[in-house]
Amino acid sequence: MNSLGINKAKKETKVVVAMSGGVDSSVVAALMKEEGYDVTGITLKLYDDAKKTKEGRQCCAGQDIMDAKRVSEKININHEILYYQKKFKKEVIDSFIDSYSSGETPIPCVQCNQTVKFRDLFKYAKDLGADALITGHYVSRVQKNGHANMYRAKDYNRDQSYFLFNTTQEQLDYLRFPLGQIDKSETRNIAKKLDLNVADKPDSQDICFVPNGDYSSVIKKYRPESFQKGKIIDLNGNQIGDHEGIINYTIGQRKGIKISNKEPLYVVNIDAENNTIVVGHKENLEITEIQLRDLNILASQKEFKEIIKIKVRSTGRLLNAKINFSNDYVRVHIIDKETGISPGQACVFYSKDEIGDKVLGGGWIHKTYNNYLSTKLTR
Repeated sequence: MNSLGINKAKKETKVVVAMSGGVDSSVVAALMKEEGYDVTGITLKLYDDAKKTKEGRQCCAGQDIMDAKRVSEKININHEILYYQKKFKKEVIDSFIDSYSSGETPIPCVQCNQTVKFRDLFKYAKDLGADALITGHYVSRVQKNGHANMYRAKDYNRDQSYFLFNTTQEQLDYLRFPLGQIDKSETRNIAKKLDLNVADKPDSQDICFVPNGDYSSVIKKYRPESFQKGKIIDLNGNQIGDHEGIINYTIGQRKGIKISNKEPLYVVNIDAENNTIVVGHKENLEITEIQLRDLNILASQKEFKEIIKIKVRSTGRLLNAKINFSNDYVRVHIIDKETGISPGQACVFYSKDEIGDKVLGGGWIHKTYNNYLSTKLTR
């Protein structure tokens, strides 16, 4: 059994490494080559107009492809480019626009992992006869009883398990994540020791197809008719202002409402069906229950204890919650206080064991409930 848990000699074990052109995936490719595996690096061309920003970099740009190619040449591995722009437009960009237009706050990185990366690249790696698909994600994979289990990474500040909740069991059995047990600083040190050209390359900051974080500009480009004026109302239904399009707002937003008030006003609901923004005070943002759709479960029912941990945003804390499964939906009662939870985000389930925080699966947030209102989606 080799270090990847595959019953083959390393030199006879063929692996595909997803190389984004960043330091993480470059280090992974280099480590696999150093260990003696038969490595092929593959970079996905997803988007044509990615631009460099002052704050950092975006993935999927032409420069990233060149960086991945240079690393591949440096460590002497085969490198291929897959042109997935059409797939990415249909599966990720269009889905992002649909979600935002319906009043949700989408997470395109999850969609990207779920579709073009872990579905299409997964199939391509299989067709190549590879024994494993390897990525630079910060998440831990533990083999147990013949199946792989996913855990939060050792470096909690870099942990990406939230973005991978939709990974299927079949994919997880095939995937490997070598960076799950090291810190980001160690990754950069490895890159410097190996003299990789990306050792000091900044991490990607924005969504690759959203220049400078300006979501509305993307929607204006692809769907300009989405910018319809509408009402801003309070919790009693009184109109207190106007908006220039619901896509300019997200749940919990404070800036940009442009309504003077004694206390700060926040967006507490987005009613896409009526093209209306509902505003209230900070306490009105506290969510007590959420309803989920499109679940992906990576654990047996018995692992869902009476109280489990959940995460409702990528940078959020773990919350105590109770899960109610039914035939039609899943309802999550949040025990800890949390504000500003938005439909379109993910709710990921975790359970603590002797190894760490195990990912049990998750689902998309469909509705939210509190003492003031419940959100209703149009899609």
